[in-house]
Amino acid sequence: MDLIIRNAHLPDGRKDLDIGVVGAHIVAVEPRLAATAPTEIDATGQLLSPAFVDAHFHLDATLTLGLPRRNQSGTLLEGIALWGELKPTLTSDAIIERALRYCDLAVARGLLAIRSHVDICDDRLLAVQALLTVKKRVAPYLDLQLVAFPQDGFYRSPTAEQNLLRALDLGVEVVGGIPHFERSMAAGAASVRRLCEIAADRGLLVDMHCDETDDPLSRHIETLAAETKRLHLEGRVTGSHLTSMHSMDNYYVSKLLPLIADSGVAAIANPLINITLQGRHDSYPKRRGMTRVPELLAAGVNVAFGHDCVMDPWYAFGSADMLEVAHMAVHVAQMTSESAIGQCYQAITSNAAQILHLPDYGLAPGCRADMVILQAADCFEAIRLKANRRWVIKGGRVIAESPPQLSLLHLPGRAAMLDFSAIQPPSA
Repeated sequence: MDLIIRNAHLPDGRKDLDIGVVGAHIVAVEPRLAATAPTEIDATGQLLSPAFVDAHFHLDATLTLGLPRRNQSGTLLEGIALWGELKPTLTSDAIIERALRYCDLAVARGLLAIRSHVDICDDRLLAVQALLTVKKRVAPYLDLQLVAFPQDGFYRSPTAEQNLLRALDLGVEVVGGIPHFERSMAAGAASVRRLCEIAADRGLLVDMHCDETDDPLSRHIETLAAETKRLHLEGRVTGSHLTSMHSMDNYYVSKLLPLIADSGVAAIANPLINITLQGRHDSYPKRRGMTRVPELLAAGVNVAFGHDCVMDPWYAFGSADMLEVAHMAVHVAQMTSESAIGQCYQAITSNAAQILHLPDYGLAPGCRADMVILQAADCFEAIRLKANRRWVIKGGRVIAESPPQLSLLHLPGRAAMLDFSAIQPPSA
């Protein structure tokens, strides 16, 4: 063995297991592994998780907060306008530098796979070429998947189709779209059809910003599901955001959910951003704006979560922490049962990995040894505490580690060492 992790707890509830790694892959998961290894980690009482996966992000815009100014209204549309002001001033070096800084932060958080949308509506394709460079640079330690994203509208922007095809020729591997930003519902539906045809012709995946609006009549997810069936793209298509579903009539949703499930279209919610940008035109009561995650899951739809934005024109906060994303989802989707909390954990790990088509993902023998050891006993504690990442492992090699998170308390009459992860709920 090259690496052995001893006495780990796993997300499925199994405890005190040893995980043996040879080269880049897991070869054994069993109690009291008899072998030895030059590197052994004692994970006693701590959670060993597959690496976190961010299914929806914008790496070209990250860390641009304040350039050229801040989003004062907090709306999606002002954010798009701000990005439009910033685009002509972007340089390749600046995009690369910010993206690499973010990837360093991601690795420290145990986030080792990211699907990033990249704007193709700049005729220079500056961001595309910059992120393709970043993709090569980070490949040894982070899986970066790129989506050709027509931010200004596939038909609304006169050169978008040409630019999107150029981006795919350069090596971008997923077809994106934004049908609700076209000038009419008909144009939006037409863009979904054309973009899915491009993906079908090239054998590519699809991930569209779909119905990111409070308008309950924005129903492009229906077209996306229908085109997926027509073009036999089942299992290769994702609708991101789907926030209009939050405001839709319940009867229509009861018809829509089986259609999405039957088509094999996956869904990605972005809890931090969806609840920040949506409902901005409401007085009270204010809509949360996030899509119907529990209902989608119950219908058999694969649902993942994305961070979407970090310190950019749309969102001023964020730190590459997928546990923070899951923590917000638990609250805003009211997914507080034990099983629902587990589903939220899957939405930032296995569900997201399935959407990205990551090969050999997981904690079984034969899987790639891309893992993170958390200072928490289980998934509930990991989300509750947004737990400290003790060790981050990529391909069987430790690439980041952090000391235990402890507080030394100086209290009247006594001193105490507080380990937050040791505060457990009472046993039944």
